[in-house]
Amino acid sequence: MTSNYKHLPSCFVYYLNPTDMWSETDNKLYRAFTFSDFKEAFAFMTRVADIASRLNHHPTWTNTYNKVEIWLSTHDAGDIITIKDRELAKAIDTVAK
Repeated sequence: MTSNYKHLPSCFVYYLNPTDMWSETDNKLYRAFTFSDFKEAFAFMTRVADIASRLNHHPTWTNTYNKVEIWLSTHDAGDIITIKDRELAKAIDTVAK
């Protein structure tokens, strides 16, 4: 269990920590994805956009050829990481598999 969540039961900690692939920096979750080509990267972004729209929570991201970088924070909460970010990160992880 991570120290940030020591007050929560372990089942919640698993839910709140998307994966070890996301890092927390400057009150944002961050992860980079690399694909075989631009078309695959763009298809990934399209799937993420569908999920983000359904969750009404949209990432800050960049795409350069086959690389997609994503930063997640909740703007309404003062640009900090909230449960919305962790839920979206978990959904993005599912799409990336």
